[in-house]
Amino acid sequence: MKVIINLQSHELPDGATLALALERLAARPPFAAAVNQQFVPSGQHAQTRLNDGDQIEVIQPVTGG
Repeated sequence: MKVIINLQSHELPDGATLALALERLAARPPFAAAVNQQFVPSGQHAQTRLNDGDQIEVIQPVTGG
């Protein structure tokens, strides 16, 4: 299945979870993740199943000012 992660298309196996997508992206904490504009708490990444066409945003905090 194809999903969009941070505006880039990625191919994942059917039944993939958000945790797998983050692993493939090599996301390193701290970060926040959202699927279809809905925030997903880190404790739910492994249980959050993805569907073809889902849009995932991975946002890392920016420091400074």
